[in-house]
Amino acid sequence: MSDSKSDSGRAKLDPSPRNTLLGAENAPYIESLYEDYLADPASVSAKWRDYFGSLAAASDTAHGPIRDALALRARQNRSVSSAATVATAPDASVKQAAVARLVQVYSNRGHLLADIDPLGLMRRPVPEVLELGHFGLSSADFDTEFYTGSRSDAIPKRMKLRDIVAQLRYIYCGPVGAEFAHVSNSAERLWLQDRFQEGRIKYRFSAEERKTTLRHLTAAEGLELYFATKYPAQKRFSLEGGDALIPQLADLIQQGGQRGVEEMVIGMAHRGRLNVLVNVVGKSPQVMFSEFEGVYDTNHMQGSGDVKYHKGFSTDIRTPGGNVHVGLAFNPSHLEVVNPVVEGSVRSRQERRKDTLGDKVVPILIHGDAAFAGQGVVMETLQLSQARGFYTGGTLHLIINNQVGFTISDPRDARSTLYCSDVAKIIEAPIFHVNGDDPDAVLFVTRLALDYRMTFHKDVVIDLVCYRRRGHNEADEPAATQPVMYQQIRQQATTRQKYAEKLTAEKVISMAEADAMVEEYRRTLDEGKPTISHALGMIGNKHTVDWTKYQHADWSQAVPTGVRIEKLRELGEKLTTFPSNFTLHRQVSNIVQNREKMTAGQMPLDWGYAENMAYATLLTEGYEVRITGQDSGRGTFFHRHAVWHDQTRGEWYIPLAHLSPGQPNFRVTDSLLSEEAVMGFEYGFSTTEPNCLTIWEGQFGDFANGAQVIIDQFISSGEAKWGRLCGLTLMLPHGYEGQGPEHSSARLERFLQLCAEQNMQVVVPSTPAQMFHMLRRQMLQPFRKPLIVMTPKSLLRHKMSVSSLEDLTRGSFRNVIDEVDEVQPSKITRVVFCSGKVYFDLLDSRRSDGVHNVAVVRIEQLYPFPAEEYAAILRKYSAAREVVWCQEEPQNQGAWYQIRHRLQESLSPDHVLLYAGRAPAAAPATGIFKMHVEQQQGLVDAALRSTSTEESLRQTTRLKAAANRKN
Repeated sequence: MSDSKSDSGRAKLDPSPRNTLLGAENAPYIESLYEDYLADPASVSAKWRDYFGSLAAASDTAHGPIRDALALRARQNRSVSSAATVATAPDASVKQAAVARLVQVYSNRGHLLADIDPLGLMRRPVPEVLELGHFGLSSADFDTEFYTGSRSDAIPKRMKLRDIVAQLRYIYCGPVGAEFAHVSNSAERLWLQDRFQEGRIKYRFSAEERKTTLRHLTAAEGLELYFATKYPAQKRFSLEGGDALIPQLADLIQQGGQRGVEEMVIGMAHRGRLNVLVNVVGKSPQVMFSEFEGVYDTNHMQGSGDVKYHKGFSTDIRTPGGNVHVGLAFNPSHLEVVNPVVEGSVRSRQERRKDTLGDKVVPILIHGDAAFAGQGVVMETLQLSQARGFYTGGTLHLIINNQVGFTISDPRDARSTLYCSDVAKIIEAPIFHVNGDDPDAVLFVTRLALDYRMTFHKDVVIDLVCYRRRGHNEADEPAATQPVMYQQIRQQATTRQKYAEKLTAEKVISMAEADAMVEEYRRTLDEGKPTISHALGMIGNKHTVDWTKYQHADWSQAVPTGVRIEKLRELGEKLTTFPSNFTLHRQVSNIVQNREKMTAGQMPLDWGYAENMAYATLLTEGYEVRITGQDSGRGTFFHRHAVWHDQTRGEWYIPLAHLSPGQPNFRVTDSLLSEEAVMGFEYGFSTTEPNCLTIWEGQFGDFANGAQVIIDQFISSGEAKWGRLCGLTLMLPHGYEGQGPEHSSARLERFLQLCAEQNMQVVVPSTPAQMFHMLRRQMLQPFRKPLIVMTPKSLLRHKMSVSSLEDLTRGSFRNVIDEVDEVQPSKITRVVFCSGKVYFDLLDSRRSDGVHNVAVVRIEQLYPFPAEEYAAILRKYSAAREVVWCQEEPQNQGAWYQIRHRLQESLSPDHVLLYAGRAPAAAPATGIFKMHVEQQQGLVDAALRSTSTEESLRQTTRLKAAANRKN
């Protein structure tokens, strides 16, 4: 339709009879085209002219409703008294157009009348637009036949109005409320409409399938009753009321296996987790009982452990299509925070299989209603779904909607949207609301959702509307805040009871058989046997990773990380080579030319060169590299340039991806503006793939604050709680350059406060060579621990912070770097220890002022603290009695309070430990540049000359006060 001036800006529909887009939902658009045609036939395209010209002679076809509606509009436009004509002389075309609109409105808004609440308490607006009178129709038209506009053989092309209405109510107002009108892709939307309509009319489960569903419901209810009887005083966050989740998950795994899925990774909070562990993934009931009773093998237990309803599990499950490996991710009490962790784990597994579409590994996220609506990480994770660096082929979202969340008294206070699932509309995910007390409907819609996900590889949401039979935990009294709801719940038969009665009434099973299932399950629990026979335990396959070799870390083991100079020069040449027809930006071209000189030994190495070289050497040694951040391709500070952009064609080139044929993956991704979800994704990736250097980079170090839950609950404590190893590297730009409170500090003190039990490494490299060796050490060391790096900003181009090519060929990362100037140890009376950028300020000031009695030493690794190297420095400068810790951060921040005891341990009674730095402050840094300069000079002077910590603080406080008076 590009040749039609009236079609510009409109969706391009083909009017050929084969096009199923000529349905009722497009009638307004086609009517407007027809108006243009009547006014001027040349104003529409040739295809539309032919189509409209054929309408007058058209016989009954599948497009009859459209034809009649267009004819009506034509008559209305040609008649000055069209309103009176319609009112006094309604004809078949008027009614037909009304029926077409009726069908459209039911498909869009029928969910508002759907019977989805097992309690019958859900308040939804009753849409007047679903009343016949709204369309000019009435019961008098019930026996008139109309075109249905159906594209399916399951629905006749013509039906009486009474049958049309009955069919619409059955399809759209039954136990499933479907929302897909917001899906803008016509092919997807029509696919959903057709499959949903056909499924609601034709889909039936076999007797054996329904018996299997009853067995799962029996297990779901039986386990909770067993726990309630045997451990009545313990929390378990019961699934009761949402029992349909168990047959839903079990069927999802079986159906996935039949479609060729090889792995499913499940993320969920604590509600119903114990039930899923035992009845879906096959955790031994006996092990579960031991956890309830507090029985643990203390001889082999390490770390803190965790409560039973946070734990994960992995197993292989037999399906008709082959074994499916199912993993339930560990999750703290922070509910939805596991979402991006699961997505990252799935992406890693997909890459291992070269599963680019996501056909083999599928993520399943189970949410709570209040959490799905209320927690920002949900939205952030949804936004990852189709982004290239985070794509996992679509996620199946299952919401356990108990309609109350935690203890809120009125659902209207829980959110501002009608449904808890509405946030998923931001990515146009189809949403199915289903009555949790109708297991057949639950399984039908779950299979449809899986079908959609596997067909279109996009997210889909099932809102399992149910209830919570008990309080938030088993000691809670829910009727205190929800008296009406719990009065109804107390009268409510369980889902299993209702389904058993239904199957009995339909002669699918006898009540005796149903009761026998209850006894059999109870007997299985008494014997402590696994409850599902098709759970096979951990069998493994060629994609299984052995993590045992990374356990039992030996921090003291030296890790040589130098690389032969010939290899470096070879890689340096490849890192500065690009296609002949590629046009670099002028500044980037200069950087490439400088890197050529660095390779040739004609220039000192800068940070960007050393970092890229570290990645290149690892890639040639078989390790993958994955870097993610909000500006990681270029680098926030215009230093990395791992991705080059052609200035004439908009294409890009990544030298690190073109080192050799068949090399491991190098991926650098400019992420969306998220910290929590993206860092969580990278954590999940790194816990699944030990042979990849996985890096999350903050645009500024303090941006990591937005992901504090990931840092606290996963990175720092995941190994202690769950035994989950992780080699994730966090790069956090840090340094005081007068850029204000929000662009100075990566909150070093917070990371050091989290350090214990050798859980992670915290480093502050001060030279490009240190960066090179640090990155290589992270992969070459025989264990996997998180690495927290305070990366530089201004140091990236500091004339003193450089290295030589030879520095990359020898040694390894140095935890402590001694004095670089020629000093006489016997004349040193003060040793200043520091980390990061302040070192160069101290060195420059000492040199310019001719201070000869002070040695300046860098501690490059703050945790694990290098106690032996530190003690060796003190022994070397045995005449020194003053030991100073100098930092840029305020005294209550930075490293001082976290390492003070470490510094003190090796001191003799003759030593005095002093502090030189900014005075305590509420904000990390001043936002006034002049004040920053004065403070910086004051702390440098205090480190080199003050006689006590008190004097140092008095000096910096005086400078701060003077600057305040001036300003």
